[in-house]
Amino acid sequence: MKNETETVHRLMLPRGNEVIGRVTKAAGASNFMVLCSDNNERLCTIPGRLRRVFWVKEGDIVLVKPWVVQTNERGDIIWRYSIMDRDELKRRGYNVP
Repeated sequence: MKNETETVHRLMLPRGNEVIGRVTKAAGASNFMVLCSDNNERLCTIPGRLRRVFWVKEGDIVLVKPWVVQTNERGDIIWRYSIMDRDELKRRGYNVP
């Protein structure tokens, strides 16, 4: 009998006003410039509760939740996609910048 652990990974899809984006520049102190799928470039931050959950670098595909105020200029990074996730998003028809 094999003792294999299989992890089930759920793909996070955009809900509501969330958008998919690509990190274009690290702006320091957990701030990043992100080119989003709605053609807005936002200055995004990683909320404190998520700072140690995932590490973001330039070129990563992320899920962004725009702020209520300054919707087209600011947002929070709430998820970082892996390379396999990026391929799955494209397969499902999402616009990945």
